[in-house]
Amino acid sequence: PVQLAESGGGSVQPGGSLRLSCAASGQTYRAKCMAWFREAPGKGREAVAGIDKDDKTTYIDSVKGRFIISKDHAKNTLTLQMGNLKSEDTGMYYCMADECYGWNFSPRAERYNYFGQGTQVTVSS
Repeated sequence: PVQLAESGGGSVQPGGSLRLSCAASGQTYRAKCMAWFREAPGKGREAVAGIDKDDKTTYIDSVKGRFIISKDHAKNTLTLQMGNLKSEDTGMYYCMADECYGWNFSPRAERYNYFGQGTQVTVSS
């Protein structure tokens, strides 16, 4: 299997920035596609951004132009650079991965076999 460990969460004011990291270990070759999801209190897990084995990226509309997802293949690290943060970006952020046979991104968390423990992001004044 693949082990995923997120880091970099914290509390920031609206308009601020944060950089989340996800370190993959174990059978990292299985992590063909990776994604960041978030879960706000009382809401389901929502896809934020994904990146496939060819580094093709996908973003939900609400974060386009503010967030950047990237992957360092040599270090097996996934990063989410978040800028101009808003209160609605608050939530637990999860790193997700899968072998993605026949697909490269899914907004459905249940399609990803591997995920970390999450890191909390709080945007508040």
